[in-house]
Amino acid sequence: MTAPEEQPTTGPDELLRIEGLRKTFPGVVALDNVDFDLRRGEVHVLLGENGAGKSTLIKMLSGAYRPDHGRILAEGREVRIGGAQDAERLGIATIYQEFNLVPDLTVAENIYLGRQPRRFGLVDHRRMRQGAAELLSRVGVDVRPDAKVRELGIARLQMVEIAKALSLDARVLIMDEPTAVLTSEEVDKLFAIVRQLREDGVGIVFITHHLEEIAALGDRVTVLRDGRSIDQVPASTPEDELVQLMVGRSIEQQYPRERPDTGDALLSVRGLTRDGVFHDISFDVHAGEVVGLAGLVGAGRTEVARAVFGADPYDAGTVDVRGERLPRHDVPAAMNAGIGLVPEDRKGQGLVLDASVQENLGLVTLRSATRSGLVDLKGQRTAAARIAKQLGVRMSGIGQHVRTLSGGNQQKVVIGKWLLADTRVLILDEPTRGIDVGAKVEIYQLINELTASGHAVLMISSDLPEVLGMSDRVLVMAQGRIAGELPAEEATQDAVMALAVSTRPPHEHPAPKNEEESPRGH
Repeated sequence: MTAPEEQPTTGPDELLRIEGLRKTFPGVVALDNVDFDLRRGEVHVLLGENGAGKSTLIKMLSGAYRPDHGRILAEGREVRIGGAQDAERLGIATIYQEFNLVPDLTVAENIYLGRQPRRFGLVDHRRMRQGAAELLSRVGVDVRPDAKVRELGIARLQMVEIAKALSLDARVLIMDEPTAVLTSEEVDKLFAIVRQLREDGVGIVFITHHLEEIAALGDRVTVLRDGRSIDQVPASTPEDELVQLMVGRSIEQQYPRERPDTGDALLSVRGLTRDGVFHDISFDVHAGEVVGLAGLVGAGRTEVARAVFGADPYDAGTVDVRGERLPRHDVPAAMNAGIGLVPEDRKGQGLVLDASVQENLGLVTLRSATRSGLVDLKGQRTAAARIAKQLGVRMSGIGQHVRTLSGGNQQKVVIGKWLLADTRVLILDEPTRGIDVGAKVEIYQLINELTASGHAVLMISSDLPEVLGMSDRVLVMAQGRIAGELPAEEATQDAVMALAVSTRPPHEHPAPKNEEESPRGH
């Protein structure tokens, strides 16, 4: 970080100003003449499609990248941020969408990593655990400071990241998709924290793809498109106008579900039980059908999906695909029977990030494309190019590393590898997490194409409007059990949430009422 180069030129409330920022990578202009500013005590929403330049911008503010042109001013003085320590000295903390935690360390050790409190030259573990407990309580998450990070689910990992950022006592807090995996209750807790930070004078850069959050929390919105700052508008701007600014076109229907006629049951689950995790899970998914699996974080939805796919064991019950019984805990058998799983953590479990688009698309079919120990590379390349074109993957070519794709295009690759394998039953776990509204609609249209061609889809989502908009039936889980089933015409936010928070056994539930949909769900 350099010394100030000129006298302050901005108002007393301005924490950050970015002028004419430009950043290029080989063959790609990531940012082109971008302007942005942040005031003390405001939430400034940074909005744009995946690939619009948001991540590049925040990585320059956090010291991960350096701009090619333009300048960054902190409280009116030009600075150069050469690394994370420079950003920290300037009071800038970043909560990335991709977690920056060490799995084998405890929660407390992660929160204070590199800044451990010391006594007599040694790490003061007692004070560190106490400080971590206070921060975790502040963000409203029930996690032990001495718990290993690898033991936590995604929602709790997100809250640990927030606690870690709060420990820095930052003046500028950058939050990249912090609500992507949180329940409605957890979102409310987070918003309360953000509002308190705003009252304390912290400036917050808030990145979200949930448009309803903008008016609820934001003050101003800067829209990026294709690496350029398109406009700056009030947070009260109607959602359809924000969408048009983001994607350069209007989107007539956010949830374009087309419901074809359904056929025979392709997936039948009966009495699936894993002690202490889920109990007596039974359901069918028919050809041409999208069955939504709703519930709060911790209800057991992902665990059921992984058991059906054979990734995790179960103690009792059966899984049949097209009438054929699957052996327990056998992923290859599930894949051979036609089941595919798009996991909630696409980067950690669904992709090989440093491999190419072609290599990732061919992961599932690699064995069938191998003869006498040799892979049919030409055939794999032709098939990968065909499916990438069919899905509209935006890339420089099928040799491009998946790591460099936007979130929406990464998700298309994860789905595409199962389409190449002619998967008949596709399990989608949080299929649009961290994906912008334009890419979401493309994923929904792909779901329509799958069901129209006779595939069956089991969709898990914490985004309640998404579940309601895209499901033909909704199964609601609570405390490891299926609390109820709702047909599409009876599945409202109130009806789903009433089942999701229930503690009564399923047979005690009254029939759901067709209530008016509540104005907000997440």
